[in-house]
Amino acid sequence: MKHIKTLLVAALFAAIALGALACNTVRGVGKDVQAGGSAIEKAAKK
Repeated sequence: MKHIKTLLVAALFAAIALGALACNTVRGVGKDVQAGGSAIEKAAKK
């Protein structure tokens, strides 16, 4: 029973860590897309 609790706690921490990494990745992609859109707008205004 103690091993199961340990595995569950480890799985919970792993899920939290992966969630945090995924969140940062999505934010980075959003910033890249936004920067690309700004560059296209500037090029279209010329």
